[in-house]
Amino acid sequence: MTSPMMNVRRNTWFWMAAAFCASLGLAASLIAVFGTPKGVYLALAATARLAFLMFWPAYAGGALTSLFGNVFSPLRDHARYLGLAFAGALFVHLGLVIDVCAIGQAPGKMTFLIFGVAAGFTYLLTLLSIRRVRQGLPQKLWQPIRFVAMNYIAFAFLYDFIKFPLGDWRSIIRYVPFAALSVAGLALRLAAWVRGPSHAPHLSPRQTGAT
Repeated sequence: MTSPMMNVRRNTWFWMAAAFCASLGLAASLIAVFGTPKGVYLALAATARLAFLMFWPAYAGGALTSLFGNVFSPLRDHARYLGLAFAGALFVHLGLVIDVCAIGQAPGKMTFLIFGVAAGFTYLLTLLSIRRVRQGLPQKLWQPIRFVAMNYIAFAFLYDFIKFPLGDWRSIIRYVPFAALSVAGLALRLAAWVRGPSHAPHLSPRQTGAT
């Protein structure tokens, strides 16, 4: 019999709401300390990185398990929940993008295109992580959609994090660790793919439904 606590932990809205509140608290703290507009820009960068730290283990957990064994299986097994947390945190970040536009510093059209598609993929996966919704999708389409969406989001993060001035040590601190994680995640997924499905760990139906 499943306990009420386990039901909460497996609830889609719990994971999204918890991450949303954490990201909102971070943004509100920065804006309260630094004011506007500086606090808004700092919050925009900080919430992007917080969302990425939730996305990365959801993205790379399966590859880490395939390559290095079951020591990383908790990341793989909780990929759906980490993905839902990422979607919740990203919602705050998107709200800050609207604030930046209202201030009069809207990003360029290409930025809107690249990251708009990534946001669309994020919430498509969130919708499809609901079993009843996903069951309405032809089974053969789920894995290709998930593959394209997850890798596109990863590339969007990499595109953002590799744009930093090398001569600015503060930018290096803000960008290089996240750029390195982005490259590592893509490399891990590629290595796991090259290694082949015969080496991949068995995934239960619940785990293959992860975002």
